[in-house]
Amino acid sequence: MTVRLHDYWRSSAAWRVRIALALKGIAYDRVPVDLVAGDQRSPGHLALNPQGLVPVLEIDGLRLTQSLAILEYLDDTRPLPPLLPEGPVARAQARAVALAIACEIHPVSNLAVLARVEDLAGPEARAAWNRENIARGLIAVEAMLAAMPGPFCRGQAPGMADCVLIPQLYNAARWGVEIDHLPRITAISAACAGHPAFAAAHADNFNPSREARVMEDQR
Repeated sequence: MTVRLHDYWRSSAAWRVRIALALKGIAYDRVPVDLVAGDQRSPGHLALNPQGLVPVLEIDGLRLTQSLAILEYLDDTRPLPPLLPEGPVARAQARAVALAIACEIHPVSNLAVLARVEDLAGPEARAAWNRENIARGLIAVEAMLAAMPGPFCRGQAPGMADCVLIPQLYNAARWGVEIDHLPRITAISAACAGHPAFAAAHADNFNPSREARVMEDQR
């Protein structure tokens, strides 16, 4: 049965799932959902996810939503390589880092929230809001990571926390948030940059403008 991922190329939540699929070696067909154009509010997409969000992963005859729930499902059904470390303490620590980003930083910086901030206070307020939120959140994540072994978020291999952190760092760079003063996060970013699964899942690979250029070059 074909695995399908409904995603937007720059969605942090969808990107997390792309990384996890790459880490697990799961091939999939990608179904783009243009969030800027409002495709997520179309009747067809709402039939897949009543929240009108991405990602949606079609796998094993199921339609799964919410990125962290999808990652947990993939780990439960395809345990190798694991996305969570062994032992209750290590697993709780890894989940805490993932949740600190997915539940605290990301929701305040999503497209709908930023659009509303801009409506109320203008584009400069939107940018300031986002930079402050991301910077403050990453400082907290750095402190959480300080006591955990590297080179990845929780040990010698990438996992759930790394899947969540790396897309957030892309957003930080987009908004001009520096991370040079965060040595643990900087080291994790470098470790993930050298891993083929993270390279394969990178948002720039799925940028519609890039995809159009590649198709044109192949003609």
